[in-house]
Amino acid sequence: MENTEELSEEEFWKGIIKKHTNEFIVLIIACVCLIIGALLVLFWIIEINPFVNPRTGTFNDWTLNYIVGFIILLILGELLFVGVPAGLFFGVGGYLWWRKLPEEERQEFKERDKKGTHRKKDYGSGGGFSFFMFIDYCIYIAVDGNYNTPLGDKSFSYWIYSCFLTLMWIVIVFGIPLAIILLIVYFTKWRKKIE
Repeated sequence: MENTEELSEEEFWKGIIKKHTNEFIVLIIACVCLIIGALLVLFWIIEINPFVNPRTGTFNDWTLNYIVGFIILLILGELLFVGVPAGLFFGVGGYLWWRKLPEEERQEFKERDKKGTHRKKDYGSGGGFSFFMFIDYCIYIAVDGNYNTPLGDKSFSYWIYSCFLTLMWIVIVFGIPLAIILLIVYFTKWRKKIE
């Protein structure tokens, strides 16, 4: 049963690609240009970053403050020079392509969408916790007074143990109240439902 659905999905997209070969080629070229543009912006930001000289700087010159600033600069640069133009290109191009489609093909897309024949893939999660952990790590290092300390001034073990201490504080600050709330809910509501 599953193979038939996958085959029909595959056949559907093969048919779409055959009917719209030119648009598909433009899409591939645009994606290649997007990747090249993103890499060029990355290299450019590495060269112009105001934190550490890319020619003479070493990892010992970097601080957590510089790392956070560099990440923000990189995100803003990629969004401004790659994300916004790509969004405009794909948005306008997709809209124009959709308007050019014959009515029966549009209807076929809408029916497939309603039936839900295409399955959404779960690519995993956890990115939110990683970002939350990084923010907490920055706060812990700042409270410890080492936010602007060059990485080479502290031992490797300091930066690693700080990560574990950050995790410990997350468990203390959020885990203990959550455990208390779950115990209260268990004894007031869930236990009564079980009995």
